[in-house]
Amino acid sequence: MTGRAASQGGATRSLTVLATGPLTTVQDGGRPGQGALGIGRSGACDRAAARLSNRLVGNPPDAAVLEVTLGGLVLRTGADLVVATTGARCSGAHNAPTVLRAGRELRLGLPPTGLRTYVAVRGGIAVEPVLGSRSTDLLSGLGPPALSAGDVLPVGEPTAPMPGVDLAPVPDPPGGEVTVRVLPGPRADWFPAEAAAALTTTAWEVTGESNRIGLRLAGVALERSRAGELASEGMVRGALQVPPSGQPVLFLADAPVTGGYPVIGYVEDADVDRCGQLRPGQTLRFRGAVAPR
Repeated sequence: MTGRAASQGGATRSLTVLATGPLTTVQDGGRPGQGALGIGRSGACDRAAARLSNRLVGNPPDAAVLEVTLGGLVLRTGADLVVATTGARCSGAHNAPTVLRAGRELRLGLPPTGLRTYVAVRGGIAVEPVLGSRSTDLLSGLGPPALSAGDVLPVGEPTAPMPGVDLAPVPDPPGGEVTVRVLPGPRADWFPAEAAAALTTTAWEVTGESNRIGLRLAGVALERSRAGELASEGMVRGALQVPPSGQPVLFLADAPVTGGYPVIGYVEDADVDRCGQLRPGQTLRFRGAVAPR
């Protein structure tokens, strides 16, 4: 990892990665507004949790943080640093700022619920930005690579005072069924009324093929009322695309900028954050109407 690490009383403001767990990446607010160039936004899967972690340590809301999938991250500090974790709760203080002394370790265990934990450090993760963002985009390969043991992450200097908050009373991600709001998509008219009804009356299971690109869902097959192929169209986070299998895919942070299968609906943006915390085996329900008017 490259970037500029500040010095603090002779100690380097940095984090050394000792273990990564299944997947840990650097994420920030992403690369918005570059879809016409074929560049997706990327950024944190659970934007609300990432922004909360930054606010707790006095960072700008979209400063770079670490997104940890299913725990397992171990970090060692090079200087006294203020850190906060949000999202999926691991061991130790959570939704609260805490001081990690130089040479000490931060260890994240397996969260009981939720999938992604966000680690913010006061001053932000200061790896070099790519096209205006420090986010790792797993689909395009832009940004820093996923973390590996031995990586040294530079930490920037604080730019704002601490907010004076001891604890954010935020509930943990649920471990059971989750219901989200859905709106009609641009190709809802490619599906009969029965398929539109099935979308909002089925409990969809999140499969193990899900990742930062999207949730692959298993349930009844959503049959089309039109045959033929669809020309590639613009795609965004929250789109519910239906491939020929009839099993919908809900796009998340690393969604492609175009897609060639019909989009039956869109999950409301705030609810996509909650979907980013779903584990394989959890069930998801959609509330709303997607039938074309």
